[in-house]
Amino acid sequence: MRAASFASIFALPSLLSLAPAVSAHAQLSVDIARIAAQAHGRVGVACALPGRALDCNLHAADAFPMQSVYKLPIAMAMLHAVEQGRFRLNQPIRFLPSDLIAPDQYSRLRDEHPHGNADVPVEELLRLAVSESDGVASDILLRVLGGPAAADGYVRSLGIHGIHIVDTEKTLGREVKLEDRDSAQPRALVALLRLLADRSPLSPEHTQLLLGWMTASHTGDHRIRAQLPPETVVADKTGTAGSARPVTNATNDAGLITLPDGRRLAIVVLVADAAAPEPVRERAIAEIARAVYAAAIR
Repeated sequence: MRAASFASIFALPSLLSLAPAVSAHAQLSVDIARIAAQAHGRVGVACALPGRALDCNLHAADAFPMQSVYKLPIAMAMLHAVEQGRFRLNQPIRFLPSDLIAPDQYSRLRDEHPHGNADVPVEELLRLAVSESDGVASDILLRVLGGPAAADGYVRSLGIHGIHIVDTEKTLGREVKLEDRDSAQPRALVALLRLLADRSPLSPEHTQLLLGWMTASHTGDHRIRAQLPPETVVADKTGTAGSARPVTNATNDAGLITLPDGRRLAIVVLVADAAAPEPVRERAIAEIARAVYAAAIR
């Protein structure tokens, strides 16, 4: 009994030393839930950092509409096809009139060529789809890859489940009710980001090309990167729904944050069916990212 008492006494300091870490760990989860409530909708959060346990999961296994976040796995599928020899980055692909999407869907390519009938190199299609979220560029990539099922199959070949690529941008523009089909679990998108960061299925050259396009994007300036320290490198892909529903179907951001020590934090925040205005939804994403970043460097 005496030995047990001494063992307990000696164990006490180590238990107490764990208390701050445990408290901070739990506090992050509480903070994320509190911030998410601002959106007045469904919010899914997941993150991952090698060597560090972060309790950031909020509805991480639920399905959320991806919107243009799905252009990231589409681009990865196309770069994989380039590595297989099916395409070349400098290969021109014809922008057909049938590739045109609805006027209220974003496409610089359509604005520059309102009737189609232009040849666009694969590399430029990829840059437009990833960095500018160009819907026509994304649809052309899907068309030459073999349709949404080809990109969906590529993601599954990576061993990642919980991401579903079903429709083209053109289809989504015609049928708003289909938006929920192109969905992802936050944890599945985090797994894709971790794969890209840690053991990319793409060549080093193509991985850096893709991350460069993501870093150069400004579609998420008010989301993940908005409240991080200046000069923080963020490679992300956003997704945003239109205003055809009473509530906003998707306000999303998925990205890799480079920490001061060089490690890359994967974080995904997906906001669905939200009644709050866009600035509030985007601020919630930014505040969640800031809270996770602070926990990661603590």
